[in-house]
Amino acid sequence: MAKLFFSYSHKDEEMRNELETHLALLRRQGAISSWHDRRITAGSDFGQVISNELENSQIILLLVSAHFLASDYCYEKEMARAIEQHENGSSIVIPVIVHPCDWHSAPFGNLRATPTDGKAISMFANPHEAFSIVAKDVRNAAEAVQEPASIQNNGAFSVDVGARKLQGDRSSDLRIKKKFDDHERDQFLEDSYEYIARYFDGSLQELASRNPHIKVRFKRLDETSFSSFIYDNGERVSECSVYYGKSGFGSSGIAFSHTADVQRNSFNEQCTVIDDGYTLQLKPLGMQMYGNRKDEALSQQGAAEYYWSLFIRPLQQ
Repeated sequence: MAKLFFSYSHKDEEMRNELETHLALLRRQGAISSWHDRRITAGSDFGQVISNELENSQIILLLVSAHFLASDYCYEKEMARAIEQHENGSSIVIPVIVHPCDWHSAPFGNLRATPTDGKAISMFANPHEAFSIVAKDVRNAAEAVQEPASIQNNGAFSVDVGARKLQGDRSSDLRIKKKFDDHERDQFLEDSYEYIARYFDGSLQELASRNPHIKVRFKRLDETSFSSFIYDNGERVSECSVYYGKSGFGSSGIAFSHTADVQRNSFNEQCTVIDDGYTLQLKPLGMQMYGNRKDEALSQQGAAEYYWSLFIRPLQQ
């Protein structure tokens, strides 16, 4: 049985709880046992208990998000020690990307992340699909650590994990350029639209909850478009629509309009898919941008924030 350790920010506790549910079968089958800090009993030395559990774990899951990267304890204590154990072969560290964030330059950025291609769990249309991918990767790791360790000529401990091996010193600069095909670009475009839709829906709800005089509406018009409205004391003060796919001008992207009626031959801004050879990104036409920002490439979150800023601007002027 492989002992598994959850390293996570408490702000991502719901994600950890859901992942534990998806790992339940592995526990029932005796493949893993899992531990996290919510199991520390009252009166225990918090730091010492965590340290002991971490040292004795064979699989360490880093639940990666902006909250995780911002947490001094997660980053400087748990993650730093986890990487040391990974490098000396005593543990397998698996980055689990729960929310989009800039994690590739982190000390674990050279490790193969899960779900597939490091796509964040929250970006899946059905998050259960993402959790099932993570569970399969954990199963593979658990099977690997149960196999007899192979002793290299230099005495280093090595465990096969699919095509990857935990072994001696090596460079962390292992990125290579790739060519993205049409399927990947189309999937990224659809995923980006879904992210923006969820971003608007959640932001509208939070805006209304913080301001009693504000009412909001979010409406999916069809599978590829939605509209949003903000009312101040019953008066409509802002509206917009967002859609993706081919526009009336023949280009394919995610379009933003200051009107709630989707007209595919008209928009106020549009983002198209580009890549830098390493990742897919969204490039605005720059119709609403000024200065140096006009040449910016945006992440999914960056595009959502940009479109939201256009939408909420009337309330901030």
